[in-house]
Amino acid sequence: MKRLHTEDGPIRAAVRTAAWIALITVAPSSSLYAQDSDSEEVIEEIITIGTPGGAGIQKRDISYAVSVIDSADIEKFSPKSTADLLKSIPGVWVESSGGVAGANIDVRGLPGGSDAPFVTMTINGAPLYGTEMLSFFEQSSIFRVDETIASVEGLRGGPGAVFGKGEPGLTVNFNLKRGQEDTEGRVKYTTSDYDLQRFDGVLSGKLAEDLYYMIGGYAQSSPGIRDAQFTSEEGHQFTINLTKEFDNGLINVFTRVTDDHGQWYLPQCLNCGHDDGEFSQLGNATRLREIQISAGGDTEVFDFADGRGWDGSVSGANIEFDFGDGWTFRDNLSLTTGDADTFGFVPSGTAVTAADLSAVIGGPVMTAGGSTLGAGDFVQTYGHWVVMKDLRSFTNDISINKEFDGGHDVTFGIYQSSFSSDDFWSLGNPVPVHNTANGDFLDAAITPADMAAAGGDAGFMFGLASAGDARTTAFYIADSWQINDAFRLDAGVRRESIEIDYVLDTGGGFPDGTRDLNTSLDDDQTAYTVGLNWDFDDDLGFFGRYSNGYLFPHFDNVRENNLEVNDVSQVEFGVKYSTDNYDVFATAFFNENDSFDSVVGSGIPGSSFETEAKGIEIDATAVFGLLNIGVSGVFQDTEITASDTPANIGNTVLRQPDFQFRISPSIDFEVGSFLGTVYGAITLVDDRFSGNANTVVLPSYEKIDVGVLLSSDSGFFVQLHADNIGDSDGITEGDPRNPTSPNGRPILGTSVKFSVGYDF
Repeated sequence: MKRLHTEDGPIRAAVRTAAWIALITVAPSSSLYAQDSDSEEVIEEIITIGTPGGAGIQKRDISYAVSVIDSADIEKFSPKSTADLLKSIPGVWVESSGGVAGANIDVRGLPGGSDAPFVTMTINGAPLYGTEMLSFFEQSSIFRVDETIASVEGLRGGPGAVFGKGEPGLTVNFNLKRGQEDTEGRVKYTTSDYDLQRFDGVLSGKLAEDLYYMIGGYAQSSPGIRDAQFTSEEGHQFTINLTKEFDNGLINVFTRVTDDHGQWYLPQCLNCGHDDGEFSQLGNATRLREIQISAGGDTEVFDFADGRGWDGSVSGANIEFDFGDGWTFRDNLSLTTGDADTFGFVPSGTAVTAADLSAVIGGPVMTAGGSTLGAGDFVQTYGHWVVMKDLRSFTNDISINKEFDGGHDVTFGIYQSSFSSDDFWSLGNPVPVHNTANGDFLDAAITPADMAAAGGDAGFMFGLASAGDARTTAFYIADSWQINDAFRLDAGVRRESIEIDYVLDTGGGFPDGTRDLNTSLDDDQTAYTVGLNWDFDDDLGFFGRYSNGYLFPHFDNVRENNLEVNDVSQVEFGVKYSTDNYDVFATAFFNENDSFDSVVGSGIPGSSFETEAKGIEIDATAVFGLLNIGVSGVFQDTEITASDTPANIGNTVLRQPDFQFRISPSIDFEVGSFLGTVYGAITLVDDRFSGNANTVVLPSYEKIDVGVLLSSDSGFFVQLHADNIGDSDGITEGDPRNPTSPNGRPILGTSVKFSVGYDF
């Protein structure tokens, strides 16, 4: 068994011990009582996610696993991307080391390994896109967190299989801030040790009687922690949210316009002596590349500084009216349009020394700039990958709710969506390069075939032009029955149909002008859930739930002829405990996935396999006077139960750790007229396997962040945040295209951000 990287990896037993100590620290204890705590306020928070039509329910009454991240938590987390923030949700494994876009997100041991096949994101309850993911697209890529976000809800399993978009894995809902009677605002400037320049602002208030507004956004630029010799991360966003209140309801409309991108960070050579946390192969010398884009010989020069990002908009509306006699009408809709493009400089195969290559070409190894490499310098084949995606999605979820005598709360709903993706890909385009930070091309006479002869890789070519259109319609019905003061039973069922039309032109490196596929797909599935909530007393509650959901094929599955519907069944048991000192939510889960077809999207064959996973999620906080401690994490065990690769049966599901925890203490204090908070977080991650074959180990690691916040009564505030202060070299993935190559994608190195702002 091969270990990709071992530097700075903690001893497995020590990490387990630390995690258990943290859990014991926040375990419920009747011997401690706080005189002043926000815990009751937190437990009474209204949760909209996982409810039919987004109706909302008090957090203490939920019978499913959901975590809430408020704006103060977001500020302390100081995420580098939307996906990065999701690390605070237990049971969710996030590989956000790819930059501001293009994360890999998995949940509860459900199979994945690339993009986010079991993750749906919504804004104000309306889905961002009609399907969970496509190749080179996951939904966090088209959403940016800024000061306009009031809170984030993360639902795992449970009723997600029936409501919303029908997501059996993870549903993340971003709630926008809304205007109130008083005018409020914030302006903030942020810089960093990597020359980040960012301006944030938000303003909200009253426009007219019962009409409120919120506007906000940001503009930012930086070379990135992995300095590519140019401004590799830049963008801006603007959001407006309007709310009109009526005597019997409200109408809320919003639009969010974004143009933001960042360098796509990829696996790198781990034995070439690089600074793993700051290395960037891409630089000015390799930034531009002329690539053939058609069989007719047409070419185009692409700028790979554009990386991965989103240039588009997400708009929507939330409508709710109470018509009396227990009848309520709700409508949540969204419209998403824009471009989610990817421009990547992707490694191919193993790096070799210049001496090895010199022996093949029979002379010195020269760069395109005329430099002669030393015998010990490393060279490697890289490819310029171009993926251009024109996305559109419209979703509409209409529901009618009726409260009946006898404690029944019944909802009837219809969900409809239409979504499309028009794609152009040119993958591969291999070229030999000097494998050093911001390295140069090698002399044009040196070919990828020479690299392969020296022990490296020749690369590949794959391209396509495609157009996919899909339409879904779902009907659902749910009943929440308050049996008595202690027990509530809720159940729901969803019937959904999908139609997909797909056209493909593919070839070696570019579309060749031949229609290779023109096909359609029709399917329909049923999902259901049933849960029982037991309020034992004012502080303690329990719940149990069974759910069965599905994952329809998407455009890439149709292209690869992987047309099986994923069926996911889950059993959950939870405990909720809340006192003046403690909030503890613990959920035990077991799930089975009956057919997952991976789509690599690069000419590499996918695979089909079945899995099961069981585990325990912890989401807890404890308050001891001025000291606050938060713990979130999961212990889980995963297994491949069937596979078209028989040797993989019995193995662990790729890339997901058996445990991961985030322990986040903070201490409040006063300095003169300032209120302050010193906070920190330690993230503990267990070993993982790079692939389902379980032959390459990605070692365990820890990551430590610290920060301080100071604010005055006048509204002035400052924040200093240091990320990964130990400069941990944790590896989130190996090389999915060459599993045995010593390539991996490390987490980002140490960075420091400083913010100053004013609240009014």
